[in-house]
Amino acid sequence: MSTVNTTRQIVLDTETTGMNMIGVHYEGHRIIEIGAVEVVNRRLTGNNYHVYLKPDRLVDPEAFGVHGIADEFLADKPTFADIADEFLAYISGAELVIHNASFDIGFMDYEFSKLGRDIPKTETFCKITDSLAMARKLYPGKRNSLDALCSRYEIDNSKRTLHGALLDSEILAEVFLTMTGGQTSLAFSMEGDREQQSNGDTIYRVARPESGLRIVAASEEEVAAHEARLDLVMKKGGSCLWRA
Repeated sequence: MSTVNTTRQIVLDTETTGMNMIGVHYEGHRIIEIGAVEVVNRRLTGNNYHVYLKPDRLVDPEAFGVHGIADEFLADKPTFADIADEFLAYISGAELVIHNASFDIGFMDYEFSKLGRDIPKTETFCKITDSLAMARKLYPGKRNSLDALCSRYEIDNSKRTLHGALLDSEILAEVFLTMTGGQTSLAFSMEGDREQQSNGDTIYRVARPESGLRIVAASEEEVAAHEARLDLVMKKGGSCLWRA
C-alpha cells in the first residue's frame, strides 16, 4: 500500500489583553481569543478552532481599540486552563502558520508555562512558519502587514474593520496559500462541501484564475506607437528582430 504524505497546517492568530513595550512582550498579559483554521493539502477543511478566554486582568485600552473585546464580554468565558488540553490536541504535530509568529508563540508558551504542567515549548511539537518573515523576503522594504498583503494580492478583507482572531486566520490562510503557490480558491474539502460558519460572520473571498495573472491587451493607439517604433528601428538599423 502506498503512503500518501499529508500536510496539515494550522493558520492561527490570537488576541491579547495587551503587550509590554519594554521587556518581554507577553509578561503579565493574557490571551483572550484564539482563532485557527485547518488546511490539509492546501485545502480548508472547515475544522476550525475558535474560543474567547477570560483573563485574570483587565484589557488595556490600546488593545481594546485594536480588537474591540471588552472585559464584560469575557467575564463568563472559560480560562486558558479550561481549554488547554483540547487546544494542545488540535495543534499538536501540525505546522503553525502565524503572521509575526514570535508574538503569538511567546504568548502561547507563556500560557502553557503558567499551567505548571511542564508542557514543552510549542516549537518542539509543532513546526512554526512565520508568514511575516516570508513576506519580508519576498517584498523587502515594502509594507507587509496583513492588510498590505491583502491589497497586494487583491484579497477582499472589507469585513475586517476590527481585528478578530478567526477572521484574521481565514484571511491569512488565503494570503499564505497565494504566497506559496498562487492558490486562491479556498473551497472546503469536508464531505458534501459543507461550509462551517462562525458567529454569523461572512468571510468574503475572491475567486481568480489559477495563474492569478491579469492580462491587459494593448490599445489601438499603443499598437500604432509600437509599429512606429519598429519602423524607426528598421530605418536606422536595416533590420528588425521583432519583425524577423
